[in-house]
Amino acid sequence: MKLLQLVATVSSLAALIAMLDPDRVAAAMGLFLVGVNGYSQFYAIYVGMRLATAGLAWLAASRSDQPLLGDLVALFLLAQPAGRLVAAFAIGLPRGVLFIVCGIELLVGLALLALRPRKISLAP
Repeated sequence: MKLLQLVATVSSLAALIAMLDPDRVAAAMGLFLVGVNGYSQFYAIYVGMRLATAGLAWLAASRSDQPLLGDLVALFLLAQPAGRLVAAFAIGLPRGVLFIVCGIELLVGLALLALRPRKISLAP
């Protein structure tokens, strides 16, 4: 599925950009990285999770006969705006570029579920 390939590509590029310039990416997301633990946490989320999402999306795209894999990619994507919604009750909605990213995650996650291949029954 083309959308899964797009998710994999964008997630891979996002991880690469985060690796190459973590301070700039963190600043764009409203974060300030301090010490080894701050950078470690940033790399875990913005590199590790993005690469995991990319890998799962590539696998799901290559195994269209297993729609559960695409569902898991959608879950990974939708978990992010869901977490931001929880935070919105405590501190408000994200602003700027992060608000746009949140909207894209929500739209793509829902699109993956809407475009999910339906299982074809071979029984009469």
